[in-house]
Amino acid sequence: MELLVVPKSIPTDGPDEDMNGYYFAYGGIFPVSIEADLKTIAMQEQQLQFETFSAETAWLVGCRLRADALARGAAMTFEIQVAGRTVFLATTDGAPAGQADWIRRKRNVVMRFGRSSYAIGLQLELEGKTIEQRHGLTLADYAMHGGGFPITLRGTGMIGSVISSGLHQRVDHGMVVDALAGAIGVEIERLPAQ
Repeated sequence: MELLVVPKSIPTDGPDEDMNGYYFAYGGIFPVSIEADLKTIAMQEQQLQFETFSAETAWLVGCRLRADALARGAAMTFEIQVAGRTVFLATTDGAPAGQADWIRRKRNVVMRFGRSSYAIGLQLELEGKTIEQRHGLTLADYAMHGGGFPITLRGTGMIGSVISSGLHQRVDHGMVVDALAGAIGVEIERLPAQ
């Protein structure tokens, strides 16, 4: 089997390519099972729940995301909203203005379905359907790409979202998961090749 290494200059926040049982990802190509990824993401969503989530928590999570982007030398944008109020918003140098629309569209997915935007995208891929076919929603307002994750309080439910945009969707998802896990102080299973 040949392993292709993909340069960092690949388009980001765009669709993935299915290549004969392999999944195109930032930095390479590797075998993947959508079902296994969905199971892992469901476990992440269950484990990454907070007892409380304040503006200080948002600052901690957001600063972790920004520091990760800086360490990668990545041009990214991050947003955290709680109860419809933006409590953290940051970009790194070079982040294109279009990332704001990716943020909005990923947030719409999280807030509509109460799940990570990556999970919704993978579920639709598994079903062989588009967001328009399955839910009657438009791509102009919904982006089923990795990087959006619900903020959930134990015993209460979803109260907001954490959104990352700028790298490949699998990496965006992994960055948010890592930042949330770090803020909560838990070890969590990650998706392969993040």
